[in-house]
Amino acid sequence: MNSEKTYRRVRRPRRIIGCLAVVAALVVSVAACGGGSTDEPGGIDISSGSRHVNLAAYAVPKVGFDMVIPAFRETPEGHDIGFSQSYGASGDQSRKAARGLPVDVVNFSVAPDVTRLVKAGVVDEDWEDQHPNKSVAFGSVVALVVREGNPKNIHTWDDLLKPGVEVVTPNPGSSGSAKWNLLAPYAAKSDAGKNPDAGLGYIRELVRNHIHVLPKSGREATTTFQQGQGDVLISYENEAIMLERDNAGAPASQRVEYMVPSDTFRIDNPVAVVNTSDDLAAARTFVDHLFTPPAQRLWAQAGFRPTDPAVAAQTRGDFPGDITKLTTIEDLGGWKDVDKQLFGSDGAITAVYDEEAGS
Repeated sequence: MNSEKTYRRVRRPRRIIGCLAVVAALVVSVAACGGGSTDEPGGIDISSGSRHVNLAAYAVPKVGFDMVIPAFRETPEGHDIGFSQSYGASGDQSRKAARGLPVDVVNFSVAPDVTRLVKAGVVDEDWEDQHPNKSVAFGSVVALVVREGNPKNIHTWDDLLKPGVEVVTPNPGSSGSAKWNLLAPYAAKSDAGKNPDAGLGYIRELVRNHIHVLPKSGREATTTFQQGQGDVLISYENEAIMLERDNAGAPASQRVEYMVPSDTFRIDNPVAVVNTSDDLAAARTFVDHLFTPPAQRLWAQAGFRPTDPAVAAQTRGDFPGDITKLTTIEDLGGWKDVDKQLFGSDGAITAVYDEEAGS
């Protein structure tokens, strides 16, 4: 996988510059979710303790960890463990950890970002077997976020290709969420990979005619959409839930609604312990806690789909939508095949973005 590649659009330069200006103006507001350390979520100090865990995660789950970590510190196992947090684009966080960022636990958007750390020798080869569900404590599905009232009448993947519809989704060169976002329509249109030409044809038209800006991470894409860019945001369902919950206090121009396409993709966001941790026992204790029913219920409250079957059943009503077909990464052959065929240096979706960068 060549996730070091950064895709840059050269067409429609004024729109791209406009987006960059918006993002630059929001540096202060997104810094906490873009790689900085935070130790007081909601004013609650989580840094104190005789032991310490450094968490490096992709940008989106901060809202969940800001609930789960204080609750963990109320348990006998976690009462004396302090935390530092760093959030950013999944690929960027993974590369930093591979280069030696002091970190004890990682939570990334996609499994290949953990695999990079296995190759670097800082995560055990059997990391997926160390916890349930291949070390996926929570996940989501791909959803579509639109402006309140759905003025462009968006309901299906086909609707994204209507003339004049502008779509916001992150840069697949840096963001794991971008890969999930593109895999959802690719799988829907290719019949889970059985007809790759049809899936790639859809992606090509989407990228060429409807994606005008490329935020770096899933959270940056959300911020871009909130500030008025685009008609549709392809996103994690949990991001959509967060945005809809914010409607009451948001100006009319920023209010949204969302829908989950009937044919969508399951998102698995793995967690792993870094074997160079100064306190492996504390790191493992925390990761173990993420799979417990109390933590699983908090993930559900934060808008993430829990992976514990019992908690998932209890909270099913919190996740509306009629999903008739839910494709998984395993249905496409697993991340090793998907990265090689679609997102690697010679991958088909990489080629689509390269075509646009050179046009």
